[in-house]
Amino acid sequence: MNRKSTLIPEPIAQLQRQLDEFRRTHATRTKLPEPLWQAAVELARQHGVHAVAHPLRLDYMGLKRRLDESHSPQPKTAQPPAKGHTKPAFVELVARHPATVDEFIIEFESSHGGKMRIQWKAAAVPDWSSLLRAWRETGG
Repeated sequence: MNRKSTLIPEPIAQLQRQLDEFRRTHATRTKLPEPLWQAAVELARQHGVHAVAHPLRLDYMGLKRRLDESHSPQPKTAQPPAKGHTKPAFVELVARHPATVDEFIIEFESSHGGKMRIQWKAAAVPDWSSLLRAWRETGG
């Protein structure tokens, strides 16, 4: 046994032997069968992408993409519920405290006698300075 093979975990070494056999018996540039890719993805999940791609002479980015795709949520097909379990027909969400709405009354009066009153009902405080500036610009 050479020094390189002792550094590679046994499951990776086993897949390495399978890949070497595949490469010996198939033409160069032949696509790897999906079961070999899946085995590499599982090993990458356990040992890391580089630790698998390098000794197996696999495309790092290709293996990483397959690993990422295997982690993404797959669309689930409708399956009957397990025996004794039914899907809820109704779900009620109850807020802890009812949302409070504050009421603000803003009154402006100009030196010319113009008046403006704003009644504001919201959870957020109004920007009264912007309201005043807009009112003054209109000649209030």
